Amino acid sequence: MLSLQLFSANPKPTLLDSPLNPLLYPKCLKPPKPYSKSKPAPISSVLQWNRKPELAGETPRVVVITSGKGGVGKTTTTANVGLSLARLGFSVVAIDADVGLRNLDLLLGLENRVNYTVVEVLNGDCRLDQALVRDKRWSNFELLCISKPRSKLPIGFGGKALVWLVDALKAREEGSPDFILIDCPAGIDAGFITAITPANEAVLVTTPDITSLRDADRVTGLLECDGIRDIKMIVNRVRTDMIKGEDMMSVLDVQEMLGLALLGVIPEDSEVIRSTNRGYPLVLNKPPTLAGLAFEQAAWRLVEQDSMKAVMVEEEPKKRGFFSFFGG
Repeated sequence: MLSLQLFSANPKPTLLDSPLNPLLYPKCLKPPKPYSKSKPAPISSVLQWNRKPELAGETPRVVVITSGKGGVGKTTTTANVGLSLARLGFSVVAIDADVGLRNLDLLLGLENRVNYTVVEVLNGDCRLDQALVRDKRWSNFELLCISKPRSKLPIGFGGKALVWLVDALKAREEGSPDFILIDCPAGIDAGFITAITPANEAVLVTTPDITSLRDADRVTGLLECDGIRDIKMIVNRVRTDMIKGEDMMSVLDVQEMLGLALLGVIPEDSEVIRSTNRGYPLVLNKPPTLAGLAFEQAAWRLVEQDSMKAVMVEEEPKKRGFFSFFGG
């Protein structure tokens, strides 16, 4: 997925463009001598994606991000994967379906800009485009909250209302988004049923502990009963040192227990707390952190409906690349 490209410090042609490039000549032939004896300009290497991911499936793709257990990183995953998709050039609408404990706007730093919600749209107090909050950093990313904190939802609000909302996003004059991400509340009560109703694929976030895995297994069964067959999982807060010490289950063990395709592995990162308090997602950090890079690669796989393969930590090769931890 990654390619190492060379860029020159000056605007002149780089070494790859010059006749000195050894890749342009067979080993039996020598490249021609340069006309000038001056030293070449210093060359700096930059890692970049060698291509743009190809969007698979019919658009818009409605993805619910769920777990069953609270505190495993659903909202963090929604914020970082959503902004990663926007940075890849896709239009994204993130819906915070957690009615009572709304937090997605805080992680995105948009809490002061949420003036209208879905409740006002349903009551006829505003239009849908007025309730959508556009991110100033990436204009193709929008946030939509169902209700304000400490507010009461209408009695009739449920799965049908959320389906109407998704259909309204599809029928917008400016065009439907490429992705509609639904941040699902914790638990398997009415809020969970409402959030998964319009979705056609799911991302299950779990951590390598037995309580989270039990809830994830229960949620997987409920998703399949609702007709959602495209389910991938993200294993969050992985610590390789504890896995080597046999104090934590490995990603391979988690995958064998749940039997789901693996979308991404997110390592434990203290920068998550800092980014949450600042309202600045990890994927926007410069330089990027390991967790931020893992979220970006998970978003890349989500676009192409791809998955990664888990390996045992004890069987890791002697020479490992920088991105081998993430399956790249």
